[in-house]
Amino acid sequence: MNKERSSFSNKLGYVLSAAGASVGLGNIWRFPYLAAKYGGGIFLLVYVILAVTFGYTMIMAETAIGRASKKSPVGAFQSYGSSFFHRFGGWINAIIPALICPYYSAIGGWVTKYFFEYLRGSTEEIVEDEYFSGFIGGGFEPEFWFVVFMTIVLLVIFFGVQKGIERVSRVMMPVLLLLALLIAVYSISLPGAAEGVKYFLIPNFSNFSLMTVVAAMGQMFYSLSIAMGILITFGSYMKEDVSIESATVQVEIFDTGVAVLAGLMIIPAVFAFSGGDPGALNAGPALMFVTIPKVLASTGFARIGGVIFFLMVLFAALTSAIALTESAAATIEDELGFSRKKATVLMGVFMIVLGTFSSLGYGPLAVIKIIGMEFLDFSDFLTNTIMMPIAAMCICILVTRSIGLDRIADEVKKNGCAFRRQGIFEITIRYFSPVILAIILLSSIANVFGWISM
Repeated sequence: MNKERSSFSNKLGYVLSAAGASVGLGNIWRFPYLAAKYGGGIFLLVYVILAVTFGYTMIMAETAIGRASKKSPVGAFQSYGSSFFHRFGGWINAIIPALICPYYSAIGGWVTKYFFEYLRGSTEEIVEDEYFSGFIGGGFEPEFWFVVFMTIVLLVIFFGVQKGIERVSRVMMPVLLLLALLIAVYSISLPGAAEGVKYFLIPNFSNFSLMTVVAAMGQMFYSLSIAMGILITFGSYMKEDVSIESATVQVEIFDTGVAVLAGLMIIPAVFAFSGGDPGALNAGPALMFVTIPKVLASTGFARIGGVIFFLMVLFAALTSAIALTESAAATIEDELGFSRKKATVLMGVFMIVLGTFSSLGYGPLAVIKIIGMEFLDFSDFLTNTIMMPIAAMCICILVTRSIGLDRIADEVKKNGCAFRRQGIFEITIRYFSPVILAIILLSSIANVFGWISM
């Protein structure tokens, strides 16, 4: 006898949970430094155009697949066929979040560590040049903070959809938005910040290049949780009287809004304290853990500023990690018939094993390298560069070849709900999305192996 499927209580529960999945570390630090590197305002313009076409289409498709099948990715794909393609497409969408969870939680542990240190007032130590590299490469402390972060995530998953994921998202997402708004307002008010605001918000078409488009495409995966199995899983929890299109638009607005706020938090502040040099933003992970603490130290209230900033980042990291872990745990429940408790425990064991290689990969386990990369970097390369474009391509094929555009439209229009951008959806998923995905896959692989420079 099949057990009753869990569900979100209403549209707000779904929107906040899906937005929580989307709004993560990719929005807070990755979006600003990509925007700075690839032209500021022109990057933002390209990103927004892609969000309302490609992003909208993929969110709609995954959510509709999940709600129609009432299953997580593996079962959802196999609801429409039993061929090798259906098995492969389902499992690659299911495996991606399981592989991301461990290394994402390792980074979440770094954020937790910084929040704790600011909370206890260690502001002078944090701004030292070698503090971050000493922390991640000096011993076993990163493992401790990884376990702390992971434990919080697993506790939320243990309590289920409404009592766990939805309840946490209803608290964390509004607080995150408020903190982001406060930090952005402060940042743009700094002396010298106006040039950073101008650089970020006003498109300069002379800065446009093919790499601007490719980088914005790649950011879509991070920002909107596309091809991670999350939206299929969350769609399976969505009630049939909820408008998929309306919920998708709200998730888009929330996610893009936070990405813009992240840019306004970081780019003007770094401009102000670097003499207007956008190159100061091209620090990757170091932007959050090295550059931002130095900016905070220059404000005169480093402790309270650090507590607020890293609390916001911690909330963003937690909501995304919860969504990733839930997608993986749901697959275990559905495919192995495990209870939520057993599925959560199994995910915990899996995360401990792989996460340890990531959390200690710059220190005691630094000797372990795969194609010249530390374990965390390789995991990120494998999932984001290789697997996610392929997974998204499988979704496009499933919709256009197995399910059919008419059946997707019928699912979206249930109970009289609107499908206002149906034309855009159909053109994008049939023609535009496959081209975008092929470009992302090929250019990202070429970049990693040094064949092209991004």
